[in-house]
Amino acid sequence: MTMREKIEEAAARYPDQRSAIMPALLIAQREHGHLPGLVLEEVADILGVERIWVYELATFYTLFHTEPVGIFHLQLCDNVSCMLRRSDELLRHLEEVLGIKKGDTTPDGLFTLSTVECLGACEMAPVMQVGDDYHGDLDITRIDALLDRLRATVRQATGADLAAAGPPGE
Repeated sequence: MTMREKIEEAAARYPDQRSAIMPALLIAQREHGHLPGLVLEEVADILGVERIWVYELATFYTLFHTEPVGIFHLQLCDNVSCMLRRSDELLRHLEEVLGIKKGDTTPDGLFTLSTVECLGACEMAPVMQVGDDYHGDLDITRIDALLDRLRATVRQATGADLAAAGPPGE
């Protein structure tokens, strides 16, 4: 099924096409990895809505990415609850161990580091979202362990893919 067909199918569930923008953006992002301008325009055209409406949602919500992101998008909350529990120290640590600044992606494409205004999980402060998963009550030790687990998942996936492919030249 094409992206257009998926969006049209999702949009059929809504009485107003404008209400289908967020589901359509999720479909488009799954398809393309991120939402560059041409994809936003295509979504608007498929839904028959104003392009600015699509652009506004895509740039407002942190779950949408208008630029490419790493395999793991680390989104550290820097709102007041997390800040009071030293999320600023965690950000500095992440920048140091990853060798990047907030807003950047590691050269290997594994990690993109961002801060977000609020993840709605103050009871877990400080909290960070990675993909769809929340990680809370963070400190430097837990951050380092999380990064190790994420790297290990890539090594396992890569190793499994290489093993499945067989030795070079076959």
